[in-house]
Amino acid sequence: MSARDTALSALIACRRANAWSDGVLREYIRRDGLDRRDAALASRLCYGVLQNRMLLDFYIASFLRGRLRDLQPAVLDILRLGVYQLVLSDRIPDQAAVNEAVEQAKRCANSRAAGLVNGVLRNIARGRDKLPEPPDLATKYSHPAALTALLREAVGDELLEPTLRCDNESPRTAVQVNTLKIAPAALRAHWEEAGIACESLPWQPGCLLLSGAGGVESLPGYAEGWFYVQDPAARLAVSAAGLAPGMRVLDCCAAPGGKSFAAALAMENRGEILSCDIHPHKLKLIETGAERLGVPILRTALQDASVFQPEQENAFDAVLADVPCSGLGVIRKKPDIRYKDLSALGQLPTVQAAILENVGQYVRPGGALLYSTCTILRRENEDVVSAFLASHPEFSAEPMALPEALRLPNRGTATLIPCLHGTDGFFLAKLRKKS
Repeated sequence: MSARDTALSALIACRRANAWSDGVLREYIRRDGLDRRDAALASRLCYGVLQNRMLLDFYIASFLRGRLRDLQPAVLDILRLGVYQLVLSDRIPDQAAVNEAVEQAKRCANSRAAGLVNGVLRNIARGRDKLPEPPDLATKYSHPAALTALLREAVGDELLEPTLRCDNESPRTAVQVNTLKIAPAALRAHWEEAGIACESLPWQPGCLLLSGAGGVESLPGYAEGWFYVQDPAARLAVSAAGLAPGMRVLDCCAAPGGKSFAAALAMENRGEILSCDIHPHKLKLIETGAERLGVPILRTALQDASVFQPEQENAFDAVLADVPCSGLGVIRKKPDIRYKDLSALGQLPTVQAAILENVGQYVRPGGALLYSTCTILRRENEDVVSAFLASHPEFSAEPMALPEALRLPNRGTATLIPCLHGTDGFFLAKLRKKS
């Protein structure tokens, strides 16, 4: 099975099941037995098509005799994959991209469809230097108009196009070194010796950035628990909480577990961490990760963060509340988010406020509450925190120690923007409960 076939299979599966591409890709890469290099290529092709789907459809329609909507769905998937390789990727020769697309059309449809694919792709390859200009930013960067308007409201006119462009870039994989088991320099040297390109992130000790890593499970040191995957912004949220050895910490919306693992490192594996989620299978993932990393201070519980647990009142030195959100800060990693229905997002601030209202009761007097999201929308971020503080005078926003390189104001809230900070779009607020 080639990387292109795996990418096509993933695209078809995502379309049919409305599934998230990251999970489908992991499953199909494992199913097809791709090595690290082919896994990276399949991921780049699949994500590339999803990131640029509206633009690809615009190009296809410009060279198609007939209507886009009349194409068989699988044939359209094949055309998108082919046009992406021809126009937006410089890794694959034109002949290879066209020939494999034709063979895919023969297998997935019929010889007539293969002829259509051949004609459209060869015409696009010949006319690549004279492609029509997209009519607007939404088409150019494949962000539906409603989403583009929402992001414009969040970042302003000046940062809108850089934000859209950044959403279509391929971010490097960020891993956090498990300093309980290995020093960052030792892991980096180990990988470089194995031919794995990586570099340290200057403003976050213990963070390594990988290029073209493919599946991280195949990297040396994964089974030994030498590292785990976590964006620098998410790790920063834990650093900002000011955790220390011996604390009792609640991670109330813990899946997939990265913040709990970061908390264990900050606490030097001394103290207690309770990691909660509402999905049993996600708790199992956290437990498996904690065992791999060697974090015995972590235990899990099936718990709804919006439902009061009397025995936890005033019980924790710190509470981490990384609440459910629109996810608009991680579009570059989850390109499918841009095509999801936005109508449900209006209910999120109510859910977030309910969680914050509830888990604030679990913070002991003098303790810290760290609220975070992976979105850049003010209504899910500053507005939720401001409303909470207005009704809870026992809490106040507390300035956070943030890296100078990020040039963020030293106050109780901070928003990281991908095109400015090179991280996920992320919001964090540190609230201190009065003694």
